[in-house]
Amino acid sequence: MKLQRNNRLRAIAAGALALSGAFVLTACGSDNNSGGGSSAKATGDITCEGKGQLLASGSSAQKNAMDLWTKNYGGACKDVKLNYKATGSGAGIQEWLQGKTAFAGSDSALKPEEVASSKKMCKGGQGINLPMVGGPIAVGFNVPGVDKLTLNADVLAKIFNSDITKWDDPAIKALNKGVKLPSLKIQAFHRSDESGTTDNFTKYLKAAAPKAWPHEPGKAWEGKGGQSADGSSGVSSQVKQVSGAISYFELSYATANSIKTVDLDTGASAPVQATVENASKAIAEAKPAGTGKDQALDLAYDTKAAGAYPITLVTYEIACDKGNKAGTLKATKSFLNYAASEGGQSALKELGYAPLPDSIAKKVRESISSLS
Repeated sequence: MKLQRNNRLRAIAAGALALSGAFVLTACGSDNNSGGGSSAKATGDITCEGKGQLLASGSSAQKNAMDLWTKNYGGACKDVKLNYKATGSGAGIQEWLQGKTAFAGSDSALKPEEVASSKKMCKGGQGINLPMVGGPIAVGFNVPGVDKLTLNADVLAKIFNSDITKWDDPAIKALNKGVKLPSLKIQAFHRSDESGTTDNFTKYLKAAAPKAWPHEPGKAWEGKGGQSADGSSGVSSQVKQVSGAISYFELSYATANSIKTVDLDTGASAPVQATVENASKAIAEAKPAGTGKDQALDLAYDTKAAGAYPITLVTYEIACDKGNKAGTLKATKSFLNYAASEGGQSALKELGYAPLPDSIAKKVRESISSLS
């Protein structure tokens, strides 16, 4: 079953990559774009509107989701050529603020200074955050002879801050009674590049274990010691290859590489596995952080809700509430409405992403419909 699921995941991702790669890479947003002229055409959850080139860029964490949505949307809407470049959240926001793209993808909500800058580009409006892709950040491990491992936030913080250095440490033993843990050095790997995954992982450590994690959350790693590698592919490869290794990365990397993942003791009645369903439960615990049409979320990293996996990542699509480029507005709304639809969200499960809870997805769709 697991092999079949892995093969299916790779096939979907490969198909999405192949089709998205065939799309023309062209900057959008010119006011003389002919996008406003086409009439709507509905295909399932996709309503085709607009015409021409649609360019977006940003978060690499949502790249596989974007590839799949691009494949499905492009198959239905032949008049729109969409291309999403996984440049990273910061670069994507800057390109959008410069008017080079129709929308941006970001692992974090806009900062106040970015909202202020957006008012220059969004004529009569400002940038808003639209949650679109959710997913669990798994903690993968490679400990010989250990197939199942439970850790809590306090122990994880101490491991990644080099305060716990052996796998048979008493604090790890206490959480894994009956498990034979080797006297093996812990090889903790973190991201060498600035990363939204690091940002969300350290937000979890700070919220759930503030005494054990003395550093401020951020995209750049602040913990003591450890080793580094570039990207989620880099750190997951190290866990796969290095005995005693542990690191954090999107669940899809663990699934594709058959890496064992940590169950979290959150204080709930039972340890929580890193699964798509459990991540959705945690996202449902999030509180609204935006105002008006802005749907930014305050994730509950310290949730103790039963079955809720708290190390989650939500990526946003960033667009103007008012003042979007006339030539790409219809196509932007059409594509984002599909992404936020029931069909668009349910399609993400095969890629290891967590669909947005219905209550959040409904509000996102309302905001998208109001874009002007």
